Formats: sequence, structure tokens, C-alpha cells
Amino acid sequence: MPIPPPNLDDRSFQDIVDETKRLIPRFTPEWTNHNVSDPGVALIELFAWMSEMVLFRVNQVPERLYVHFLNLVGIEPFPPSVARTAVTFWLSGPTDREVPVPAGTEVSTAPTADGASVVFTTTEPGLVVPPVLRHVLTGRAGEENLQDGWDDLAYPGTSLTCFTSTPLAQDDALYLGFASPVASHVLRLTVRAHAEGIGVDPRNPPLVWETWDGEVWVPATVHEDTTGGLNRDGTVLLVVPAEAQPLTLAGASASWLRARLVRPLPGQPTYQASPQLEELTVTAAGITVLAEHASATPGEILGRSTGVPGQTFAVAHSPVARRRGEEHVRVVGHETSEAWTEVTDFSASGPTDKHVVWDSITGEVRFGPTIRYPDGARVQHGAVPPDGAQVQVTPYRHGGGATGNVGPGTLTSLRATVPFIARATNLSPATGGVDAETVDEAKVRGPLTLRTGERAVTAGDFERITREASVEVARAVCLPRTDGAPGAVRMLVVPQVRKDPRDHRLDDFALSAPLVETVAQAIESRRLVGSSVEVGTPYYQGVSVAVLVRALPGRSAPLLRQRVLDTITRYVNPLHGGPEGTGWQLDTDLTASAVAQLVEPIEGVERIDEVVLFDYDLRNGARVGAGRDTLRLAPDALFLSAEHRVVVR
Repeated sequence: MPIPPPNLDDRSFQDIVDETKRLIPRFTPEWTNHNVSDPGVALIELFAWMSEMVLFRVNQVPERLYVHFLNLVGIEPFPPSVARTAVTFWLSGPTDREVPVPAGTEVSTAPTADGASVVFTTTEPGLVVPPVLRHVLTGRAGEENLQDGWDDLAYPGTSLTCFTSTPLAQDDALYLGFASPVASHVLRLTVRAHAEGIGVDPRNPPLVWETWDGEVWVPATVHEDTTGGLNRDGTVLLVVPAEAQPLTLAGASASWLRARLVRPLPGQPTYQASPQLEELTVTAAGITVLAEHASATPGEILGRSTGVPGQTFAVAHSPVARRRGEEHVRVVGHETSEAWTEVTDFSASGPTDKHVVWDSITGEVRFGPTIRYPDGARVQHGAVPPDGAQVQVTPYRHGGGATGNVGPGTLTSLRATVPFIARATNLSPATGGVDAETVDEAKVRGPLTLRTGERAVTAGDFERITREASVEVARAVCLPRTDGAPGAVRMLVVPQVRKDPRDHRLDDFALSAPLVETVAQAIESRRLVGSSVEVGTPYYQGVSVAVLVRALPGRSAPLLRQRVLDTITRYVNPLHGGPEGTGWQLDTDLTASAVAQLVEPIEGVERIDEVVLFDYDLRNGARVGAGRDTLRLAPDALFLSAEHRVVVR
């Protein structure tokens, strides 16, 4: 129960009116008409109403004082975070020389009507290296006895058989080995081929391109394929992921790409014979570089120290992006120039610790204060820059916010010319941009933080710390470990998936290694000694719903079918599902009656004849078992929509 605040003045409107009327005979005895129709009484009631408003404000804690209190106890709004994406820089033409893309290259969206645009800056340099094809191998993926196909491709009059098994089978592969690294490159494979690989849909051949990332083969994105699956003359544009690593195959160490046959989808034709390549030329078409929604600012001189504690300086641009290793505050004296360590506060700083606080929201740079303790001792928390020393900041970045979460193909404007680069674009959407926390949001969070502190004891503590660890955490649920070990918990994390729920797939909910590390570090510094935490994901149970719906007369069956599909897909979802729309809850079953109640209010539905629920294997893409009225959910599982079927009559 919260402590009731004192009521400084409990007089009401009527109390003030009555008290004033009682004073009339004392000060103006000639005033005898005290009825409400009297003008003087009307004035008394007017001023009583105004006084009551003043008393109401007196009995409230002023917002300014409340905000100052939060500042005193160290509750400050979270700064904005920057969105990030990969930007692909396309060459103006084939080249046999290396082409650098400097770090700090700016790319923006097209200007709006008012001239505003969203600017992204590359965080690392890129270097286009012309690829040199050195090895060609064929054989079964995962096997060591690969055949050398270099001679078949190198000599005129011969052709390379891409897939050598008879008959062709899943996992037959063609390996291309390059002498130089191909990570982050866009490669153009120019092919001259026979139309021998008959039987496939040229728009969707059962073929994937992959590269080795040091542990497993990962997909390379096919940006364009005019060869119909290596069946005719044309080009294949491949975007190689940044994780590509060298590998030794058949005694040859190289950077490898492979084209691998996969199991065709139901109804999809496959190869009846292997494609034959007469010629293959590989050139570089571009490079992919990481970029973020922040603008680079050169280093600044903030001023000179006066040699007193608690000095404050400010940079020219804010909010300031989270600092990287080379971004810091420097104090330059007559003979020294040192980088000072940034800390969150000075509570653990001693008199000689060269610590500084750099506020990301305001851009303010603060040095340590002197604190007087109850015994009269004065302790300096953090060193003081010498008198006359120059305070500087290295080049830093500023910006961030949700406006940086732009869609794919929107970053198209190069803000400066880069030699041999014709254009740039982002093939994937930007994610991770979050606006700064507002004062109102900080006021709500403040009491919770003060109440729970910075320790992880209860399940709620673990969940709060996990959510605050990264903007990429959408949901966090703490459960006891299944092995029953004392003090052992499981932290189940659902990541942010910034896509339409209709496009959600199982792989979208996989946790990236940096996210797992960030969450683990946040929990590690706050957990109790002796407790152990396992960070992972829930088990995602696929659900396929079959619904038979009667449409009202005159209503469009395709439109109604799409409405029902969209509603069910969003309802059975880890992020947007459930009755509250905040994500499906763990250990909550799905029933046919709940789906019927969800579909029935949709515009155009006359009635629902049947609802059947199926378990769905999300990996193999197939329903499992017979239809049921209820699907049970394990305590550590969440439902995820799969292929629903809606029949409208």
C-alpha cells in the first residue's frame, strides 16, 4: 500500500463560501442580503472557486519537483537508439582494380516535399576485390570425394556437368572456389550454358546458393537470375553474406560458393538432367557495408578546465549515439593528452580515477563532484581536469530514433561521390531504431526501478532486466529450469520481428549471437551468487487452422477469405496474438470456439460452419496428425501461424 500523501488544505468550495459569509457581519455589518442572487455573494462564490483550484494544486506534487526527484535518484530517460542495416554499393561497371568505399559514407532516402531525408552513415570501410576463380568441384554436399571440374570448364569445346549423380538427387552441388575473400561482395556470374537441365520452372528452380561461414553453410541471396537455373545464357547476381569464411575442400583452401539441389516443393518440377556450362565468368558487382542512422561529427573542443570539481561542458550536436571504442573525451594539458574513461555515474569513482559522464540525450559532459559526508570529510568522486587543460571530444555520431526504421530499397541517394560507385541501396529493412524515452515514460518507470533496484531475484526482475538489455527484445519470460536445479532459471526471449505478421517465419524468431551475449551480460552482472541462467527461445508450435465460412449474400468471397486469413494469422502469433494483442501467452491452449468467436464479427461473415485445428511442422512444412478442437501448449512454447485454409461458401 502506498503512503498516503498529506492533505495540506482540505477545505472545499462550500467551506470557503461559508467561512467568507461568516466574516461579513464582522467587517461589513450593513451587508444583510446574503442570498445567491446578491452580486456580492456571486463574487464570493467566484473567488471561492478560484481558491479551490489553488488548493487543489497545493495538494499535488508539482510535476517539476517530481522530475527533479527522479534526477536526484539517478532515473534519467533512456537515449534513442540508432537503426542499422546493410547498404549495397553497386559498381558503375566491371573493373580489375580494387575499389574502396570509405567509412563514413552517407546514404539517404529521397527528400520529401519539405526537403527532409533520413541519413545513414557507413560504420566500417568496404573494399571491392575483383574475384579470381581458382577451383571448380562437383559432387554430393557433405561428402569428401568431390570431383575436379576445372578442366571441363577451362578448355574450349568442353562443358561442365553441374550435378554429377545419376539420377539427380537432393544435395548434388557445384562448388566454386575463389582465391580472394568474397564476404560481403555482390558477385555477377555470367553463364553460357546448354538447356540440358530440362523439367524445372525457370522462375523458381529447386536450387540454392550457399557459402561457408566457419561452421555451417549459410544462404547467399540471389538478387537476380536470368539463367533459368543455370539452363541458359544469362547472369546470376549473388549477395554474399558478411559471415563467409575460407574452407579447405579436396585439398584446396579458398572462399567457396556452392549451388545445391534441394527438395522441390509440392507440385514443383525438378531437374531431369544436369545443366551443362560451357563458360563461366565471375566479376564483382558491388559490396555490402553496414550503416547506421547517425551522422558523423568531427572532433570538438568543448572548453578549458577551471580546476574545480563538477565541471560541465556540452557538445554541439545531440542526441549522441552510443559510443564506440574510438569515441571518447580527451583532456589535453601542457605535456599530456589522455582519454578519460566514460562511466554511468561517479558513485564508484575515486579521487584519482579519470572518469567522465557523457549524457547521450543532452550531449552534456560532466566531471566528478566533491561530496561532503556526515563526518565532515569531503571526498572527490572522479578526478578533476587540471586548471587550463583543454577538454575535447573525438569525432562522434549523433542521431537515432524510430524514423530510421526505413523499408528495403529506400536508401538510394549518395550524398557524396564515391569513385567507381554508381548507386547504393539497402536490400533489407533497417531495424533497431527506437525514440528516446519521454519524461512521462520515465516517470512511470522511476518508481518501479527504485522498488526493484538493479538485482535479479524474482522472475519479474529477470524479465525486466532482459527487456531493458536491448531494443531487440520484444518479450521475455522467466521459467524454472526443467532439471530442477536450485537457483537455476530459463530466460525465454522473443526477439523483435519488424515484419507484417503474415510474413513471419520460424527463422525470424531465432536469436542472434550478439543479442544472446547482450542479454547474458545484463543478467550476469545482476544475478545472485549461486544462481544460473540459461538464455534461449521458446519452442514455437506451428498451427494450421481450417475454417468453413458462410458469406452474406453479395459479398466478395476472395475479399472475405483474405480478411479471415489475416485475422487468424495475427491472432495466432507470438508478438501480436492473443486476446489482448500483445502476443500469445505461454501455457495457453487454442480452441476452435475461440477461433470461431474471433472470425464471427468479421464484416461479411454470415455464420461459421466448421473450425478444425491442426498441429503443423514448421521445418518440413506439413500438417501433423488429425484435426482437433483444442491444441494444447507446453509451458515453454508459443503458437505460430502456419498455412491456414479458409473456404468461403
